[in-house]
Amino acid sequence: MAMRTMFSDHSTTPPVVLVVEDQPLLRLVAVDMIEEAGFTALEAADAMSALNMLRMRQDIAFVFSDVDMPGAMNGIDLIRYIRALNSSIKIIVTSGTFHADKLGLPSEGIFLPKPYLLDDVSAALQRFTH
Repeated sequence: MAMRTMFSDHSTTPPVVLVVEDQPLLRLVAVDMIEEAGFTALEAADAMSALNMLRMRQDIAFVFSDVDMPGAMNGIDLIRYIRALNSSIKIIVTSGTFHADKLGLPSEGIFLPKPYLLDDVSAALQRFTH
């Protein structure tokens, strides 16, 4: 809950987080948690949709992505591509089947195992904002 007040100043807009999750219910839960933490959330159902969103929006500060996704690009491929395009975007990766040591995350990337809680999501976002 501390994050909600962190961006309450009208001159400061909350950072934008792009949530990339192919399962609609899990995407909705992640969006709700991110918004509860005081951030603005955008949604993408797969890596290609996420890349399109990143091309259209210059204000995305974070990508919160699942590893397992349909299509030619999974979450790890997506974050590597994002990191090559824009090293300032903060990366949070989540998975219920993979472990952090097997993923090869970027050095500043954060891994959250599923199932995650609001406190986990808030703590990961706070780590980047402090």
